[in-house]
Amino acid sequence: MVRAMTYDYEYFKKEIFAMTSIDLNCYKEKQMKRRIDTLIAKHKIDGYDKYIQGLKTDKELFEEFVSYITINVSEFYRNPDQWKLMDEQVIPELIKKFGNNLKVWSAACSTGDEPYSLVMALSKHVPLTNIKIFATDLDKQIIAKAKVGLYNSKSIQSVPADFKKKYFTPVGPSFKVADEIKARVEFKEHNLLKDTYATGYHMIVCRNVLIYFTEEAKEEVFRKYFNSLAPGGVLFIGSTEQIVNYKEIGFERKNSFFYQKPL
Repeated sequence: MVRAMTYDYEYFKKEIFAMTSIDLNCYKEKQMKRRIDTLIAKHKIDGYDKYIQGLKTDKELFEEFVSYITINVSEFYRNPDQWKLMDEQVIPELIKKFGNNLKVWSAACSTGDEPYSLVMALSKHVPLTNIKIFATDLDKQIIAKAKVGLYNSKSIQSVPADFKKKYFTPVGPSFKVADEIKARVEFKEHNLLKDTYATGYHMIVCRNVLIYFTEEAKEEVFRKYFNSLAPGGVLFIGSTEQIVNYKEIGFERKNSFFYQKPL
C-alpha cells in the first residue's frame, strides 16, 4: 500500500511539472506532500489521479493549488534590525559604489510586502523617481494581490511610523499602500528553479523562501544569484537561512544575512 501511494505521488509530481513547470522534487517531500494531501482531503477528492483531473478542468481548483503550494508568509520590514542595518550601512555603500539608480531584484516577492518595503527603505536615500524594484514570484495570484497592495494591520506593524502615516490609507480594517510606492515596482512571474536570471543587479533580496528547498536546489539558486549580481552587489537573505558554502560559491559575508560579490 505504501509503495502504491509513493508511485501515485511520483505520478502526481510529473503531471504537475507538465502542467505548471513547477518541479516538486526540489521541495522537501515530507512537508510538500503533507500540504498537498491536506488540500486533497479538504475537497474530499479520492487520490492524486482524480485531483490531477480536477486541476486540468477546474480553473479555481488549479489556482487554489498553485497558491497553496507556494509558501506566502510575508510582512513589511520583517526582522526590523536587519532592515536598520540595510538602511544605515548596505544602501549607503551601494549608492557610493553604483550611484542613485540601483538595480534591485526582490525574488519570490510573495504579496509585495518586501518590494514595497525596499522602495520605502531606498526613499530615505534617493528620490522615488530614481527607484525601480524588479519583483518576481512563481504564483500569478499572489502577484495580482501584490499589485492591489491591500494589507492587514499585522502585515504593516513593523513599518516605520512616518512611512505608515505617509504611504498607507485605511480601507475598512485594512491598509492600502500608496500608488507612488506601487509605481516603483515592476512585477513579473518567475520560477527560481527553471527560468533564466537577469544580470547586473546591485542588490538581490530573497528571504525565508529557500528554507523549503532541498540542499541541492538551494545551492543552485545561490550560485545563480551570485552570477546575477554585479561585482560589489549584495544578496540579502532571511533570518532562518544561511549559505553554508558561501566561500566556495564566491561570496564574502558582510554579516549573518548580507553576502557580497567581490569587486
